Amino acid sequence: MSDPEVQDQCVIVGIDTHADTHHVAVVTEYGKPVADQVFPTTSAGYRRVLEFITGFGEVLQVGMEGTGTYGAALTRVLQGEGMSVIEVNRPDRQQRRLKGKTDPLDAYRAAQSVIAGRSTAIPKAKDGPVECLRVLRALRVSAVKSRSAAINQIKGLLISAPEALRSKYQGMTTATMVGVMARSRPSGHLADPSYMTARVLKALAIRYNYLSEEIDDATSQLQKVLESYAPILQELTGVGTDVASQLLVTLGDNQDRVKNEAQFAALTGVSPVPASSGKTSRHRLSRGGDRQANCALHHIVLVRMNIDPRTKDYVTKRTEEGKSKREIMRCLKRYVAREVYRQITNPVPAPTFGDLRLLRHGLGITLQEAADNLDEWPSTLSRLERGRTRNDHLLLRYRAWLHEQASAPVTALQEQLQPGASDHRDTVGSTPLPTPGDSSHGLSTATTAGELPA
Repeated sequence: MSDPEVQDQCVIVGIDTHADTHHVAVVTEYGKPVADQVFPTTSAGYRRVLEFITGFGEVLQVGMEGTGTYGAALTRVLQGEGMSVIEVNRPDRQQRRLKGKTDPLDAYRAAQSVIAGRSTAIPKAKDGPVECLRVLRALRVSAVKSRSAAINQIKGLLISAPEALRSKYQGMTTATMVGVMARSRPSGHLADPSYMTARVLKALAIRYNYLSEEIDDATSQLQKVLESYAPILQELTGVGTDVASQLLVTLGDNQDRVKNEAQFAALTGVSPVPASSGKTSRHRLSRGGDRQANCALHHIVLVRMNIDPRTKDYVTKRTEEGKSKREIMRCLKRYVAREVYRQITNPVPAPTFGDLRLLRHGLGITLQEAADNLDEWPSTLSRLERGRTRNDHLLLRYRAWLHEQASAPVTALQEQLQPGASDHRDTVGSTPLPTPGDSSHGLSTATTAGELPA
């Protein structure tokens, strides 16, 4: 093939990545194999890859296996040259058994998968604060597992420890027991089982305390990154440091790679899967997607089912309709995925709560009177005024009712108030009342929650 023909040719590249070498294959845009070669995973090898693939014409797309692991460095190099890199999943077992498996075959299959449109996923950028969250989470998760192993070893040793040693720590909580063990000073002979057990328990307790400090430090660093990168995300009900960081890691630094909330739902494994047969019409939970992100959404749903009034009402409604708990949680996960995606991609400040108590005091209305008119418990309104609970629907309804009372004539207001509130009536109309948009008296809580699914 002459050089002019090469320059006019468009090619697709497929790469099978490994720890020490990458196998690169080049095909035409119609799928015809052109050439393949092995390159080392070094800076010089990456430069040779660029020279190799650009020598056959214009590179339209690059399909690569393992863009987040073995191929992460090469992905950054290719993207830095302006090339479009596509994440390719490895072929399924049936295809590998029927057609065999070698590095050249895998490279050519990666290229053909891009041409056929089976692979369209854009790899994560790994060049921003989300990558910092991923690294910190890796540290924290390993520390949590090691701490669990340490405390399990401590309790296992105590079961078979001598009676004098076991009775010493009997009835103590975990924190107290670990503290006493770490401060203990065992003495005795190396051949004494009681002395050696006490020494091992002390060492395990010290390890437990060290891992606890490591976990707290990692959590603190995660919180600082989240406060600078996604400060409003944690204000959603049920979203803490661990959940927020996992959801951001799943989405990646380049959030535009997930086009809409339906793709985010599929990515997190909460998109409904049809499971109908005959006269039965139903959906089931998805078994795909990022299972860690799915676990994070599951945690949010569990928290909301316990403390969120609107979620409780939804569960009651669906239960009366004959839905099982698993089906209800599937619906709630899908709703939560929609809310989280919108909050990440388009964060909107929530209504403030600091002006509620000032409005009520300015109108001379007691907490009990407000609760009676709104058909709520006084303690619920009190927690809402102090920012101790999250209920956007009630917050907006409470504020609207207070402003209705403020705009009503004084005589009409006096008829609604009890005699005990007469001492405060003179303040109506004289005390400047905050406007609904005034945020000087409170802090932003979270974005307004969307509607629950029907």
